Amino acid sequence: MSKAFRICVYCGSRPGTDEAFMRAAKEAGAAIGRRRWQVIYGGGRVGLMGALADAALAAGAEVHGVIPRSLMQREVGHHGLTQLTVVDTMHERKRLMAEHCDAFIALPGGIGTFEELFEVWSWRHLGYHERPIGLLDVAGYFQPLLAMVQQAAQAGFVTREQLEMVRLRDTADALLDDLGTLAARTAGGDDLRRI
Repeated sequence: MSKAFRICVYCGSRPGTDEAFMRAAKEAGAAIGRRRWQVIYGGGRVGLMGALADAALAAGAEVHGVIPRSLMQREVGHHGLTQLTVVDTMHERKRLMAEHCDAFIALPGGIGTFEELFEVWSWRHLGYHERPIGLLDVAGYFQPLLAMVQQAAQAGFVTREQLEMVRLRDTADALLDDLGTLAARTAGGDDLRRI
C-alpha cells in the first residue's frame, strides 16, 4: 500500500472577521480527509488551524501537528490529533513541517502565515524543493498580496517563473486536485534537508 499524500497547511490561529474563512478551513479539512491524505500543520486548536484539523480528523484524515513549546498556550496545542510534536523553536517547527510533506497550501492568516508561505516559495525558487504550493483565495483574501508580488515583478525583482510557482484557487477541491496532480509529476525531485 502506498503512503498517504501529505499536505502542509499554513493558516491563522485566529478565526478572522469573515465567516467565510472558518467555512473554508472546515471545507479544506474535509476535502483532505475525503482524499485520505494526511495534514501537517502548526498544531493549534484555535482559529482556522483548529477548524481545519477538526474537520480533517472528522473526515478520516491523519493530522500531525508541530508546535513550539512557547506557543502551546497561545495557540492552544491540540491534544486530539493523530500526532502532536512539541519542539523547542520555530525553526524546528517549520523544518519538520516542510520535510514531511508533499505539497504546501496557505489559507488566510496573519504575518506568520505570510512568512511561512514566502519561505517555502523562496526555497522553491532556490531549488531546495519542487513541491507544489497553493493559495486558497477565500473571499479574495490573497489578492492584495499577489498585487504586491506582481508589482515587484513589474519592478524587476520577481520573475514570471517565480509567479507561476504558486497556484491560486478559490475552492479547496480545485486547489487540492491541482496540487495532487502537480506533486505526482515532481515526486522525489528535492531534498529540504539541505536547508
